Amino acid sequence: MANHKSAEKRIRQTERRTALNRSRVSRIRTFLKKVEVAIASGDKAAATAAFVLAQPELMRGTTKGVLHKNTVSRKLSRLSSRIKALG
Repeated sequence: MANHKSAEKRIRQTERRTALNRSRVSRIRTFLKKVEVAIASGDKAAATAAFVLAQPELMRGTTKGVLHKNTVSRKLSRLSSRIKALG
């Protein structure tokens, strides 16, 4: 355990931040899963609609420091190409 007041505070801050980041990542995964399900069903319109909703959520993950920018770009690019291939 922490021996200093500042270390105890850091532990509290880390716990709060970890909980917040986990909820953000979980939310992002939910949006990605909706896109994946729409792609698997073969419905291009639904996949596009889900993708449009997922895009800002992923980018928000980047700005909040949960995901790396290149990771988000790669995911969006691959999803986009899979949606284009549906038609």
